[in-house]
Amino acid sequence: METIGAHEARNQFSSLLERVHRGARVAITKRGVTVAVLQPPDHILTGGTESVIAELRTFRRRHRLNGLQIRDLIEEGRR
Repeated sequence: METIGAHEARNQFSSLLERVHRGARVAITKRGVTVAVLQPPDHILTGGTESVIAELRTFRRRHRLNGLQIRDLIEEGRR
C-alpha cells in the first residue's frame, strides 16, 4: 500500500483518486501516523445484505445474555 502525507495528499488529491479508481490503496499519514486509507469501494462493500445478516445471526448464537433481560439492561443504562 502506498503511503502519502496529508499535505501532499491535499495537493495531489485528483491524481490520488485516479490511482484509487484503478485499484490502488493509499494510506494518508499525519506526522507519520496513518489517519485514513483511500481504497476502491469494492474493498469495502463486499458480501451484500445476506452475508451481514448471517454474521449477525452467528454473533447472536455465540453471545447469549444468560438469563438477563434486555429491558433490565436498558433500565440499568438509564440510571
